[in-house]
Amino acid sequence: MTATDAAAASPFLADEHLEVRRMVRDFALEEVAPHATALDEEKRFPSEVVPKLAELGLLGVPWPEEVGGAGMDYLAYAIVIEELSRVCGTTGITVAAHTSLGTGPIQNFGTREQRQRWVPPLATGQQLGAFALTEPGAGSDAKATRVTARRDGDSWVIDGTKIYCTNGTHAGTIVFTARTGGEVGDTSQISAFVVEKGTPGLGYGVLEDKLGLRGSDTREIVFDGCRIPLANKLGEEGAGFKQFMKTLEAGRISIGAMALGLAQGALDTALAYARERRQFGKRLIDMQPIAHKLANMAMEVHNARNLVYESAWRKDRGMAFATVGSAAKLYASEVAMRAAHDAIQILGGVGYTREYPAERILRDAKLCEIGEGTSEIQRLILARHLDRVGDDLTLGS
Repeated sequence: MTATDAAAASPFLADEHLEVRRMVRDFALEEVAPHATALDEEKRFPSEVVPKLAELGLLGVPWPEEVGGAGMDYLAYAIVIEELSRVCGTTGITVAAHTSLGTGPIQNFGTREQRQRWVPPLATGQQLGAFALTEPGAGSDAKATRVTARRDGDSWVIDGTKIYCTNGTHAGTIVFTARTGGEVGDTSQISAFVVEKGTPGLGYGVLEDKLGLRGSDTREIVFDGCRIPLANKLGEEGAGFKQFMKTLEAGRISIGAMALGLAQGALDTALAYARERRQFGKRLIDMQPIAHKLANMAMEVHNARNLVYESAWRKDRGMAFATVGSAAKLYASEVAMRAAHDAIQILGGVGYTREYPAERILRDAKLCEIGEGTSEIQRLILARHLDRVGDDLTLGS
């Protein structure tokens, strides 16, 4: 593989990115795809594949080698999520939530001691990580956090409930926010903490019965007088809200990558079927209405890939990436929904059945328009950017 080959694939890619894509694509087809339908139908966590992901170093792709990571960049990580999600959304979101949300805050905001303690087992895949932000009354309005952290001697005592925690009961550590004082709505009194599995007072509530991503463990996390050491607070007291907003900015790249993979999977399914299926004496792909749908799908997937890759590329270079990341997440998630819808239409009646993955992709893709900031929130972010920069039409400023 040469630099010319990499540039031909995408101007954002180097040879090592193409090697990562090839490796993960082969792994996904051989080890992940055969289980995807069963994970969905049985609502089964991908326990059998997680150790294999760890063995390949895919649970710590963007983290430094000194903490057990693969020492690669965020673009390589986005490619990993894309290729896993291309065959199985459940596996894609499991890795994404573990990496950018469950490990990211510790690596980015933790002390040296906290990083040494918690990141190596996460980056090497000895355990999974999770991130608990959402509450029954605090979704898009994350500042409405009501979980409390009360200082008592050499401990913090946590009370309250988080919902929609991805990887829930399978996580060895959960990063979460809690209010350390003040009134609800005061972001200066929200702090970030780490709790370890097995801590007394940490409980698991409802396992959500979801439309899609049904093998992903999405749990209610209950704190009932849960006592954790003072050393489990991440960063300064009151910095948690800002830390989690920064975490979501990076996490949106991975949700964009997940949506991109789902969209590509829908295109893969539709294209393969249109090449083989014959009606009225010719292949579906030779019929203009079907050909136009496929062309539109391919064009939109290509554009989504450029946005996702650009946002990761910018992040890797220390450039402004948050606005492009929001655009990537917004656009790729809506492309995934359109691609899945058109794939079902191309397949016709069989697309409405579970014989093909198109209907599963449609169900999985919907989460991408909601999780880590809804499409409406992303449009607000973009509109505020436009208001700020005026006639500067670039999203990267």
